[in-house]
Amino acid sequence: MLLGGIRGLVLGPVMPHIGTMSNNSFQVITVTDAANARLAEIRKANPDALGIRIGVKNGGCAGMEYTVDLVKEPVSGEDKVETDAGTIWVAPQAVLFLLGTQLDFEVTKLRAGFVFNNPNQTSACGCGESVELTPAQMTPEMLQARSGPAA
Repeated sequence: MLLGGIRGLVLGPVMPHIGTMSNNSFQVITVTDAANARLAEIRKANPDALGIRIGVKNGGCAGMEYTVDLVKEPVSGEDKVETDAGTIWVAPQAVLFLLGTQLDFEVTKLRAGFVFNNPNQTSACGCGESVELTPAQMTPEMLQARSGPAA
C-alpha cells in the first residue's frame, strides 16, 4: 500500500515534529518525526506530489474513517502544516474532527501506517479502521489565531 495503513488511536505523547504553521499562529495537527519521515519517503517515491491531505469520511462500523491522499495540486484555503519533508493539508470538512490530532507513523509485525492520535475520537471498531469522532469546539481565541492577526 502506497501510503501505508491508517489507524486511529488515543495514545500517550510522542515527540512532535516542529513544522511551520500555515499562518504562523494556528496549527490543526502536529506531526511526529516518524510521520515526517514517512512523508519524505512518499514524496521520494512520488516526485510530483507536494505532500498529503488528511481527512475523514463516513464509513465503517464505527461511523467514520480517516483518509490520506497524495496532493499534486493544493486547494486554496486549506489548513496546512509545512515540514521539511513536505506539506500536510487538512481537508476543510475535517478540521473540527482533527483539531488537536497528532499524526504519527508506526511499523509493527502486522501493519505499517499512519496513526491518528486524536483527542476528538470517542471510540473505534475492533479492527481500528473506523472511528467515532466528536467535532472539537473552537474557542474565540482559536478562531482569532486561525484567521491571523487583527488588522
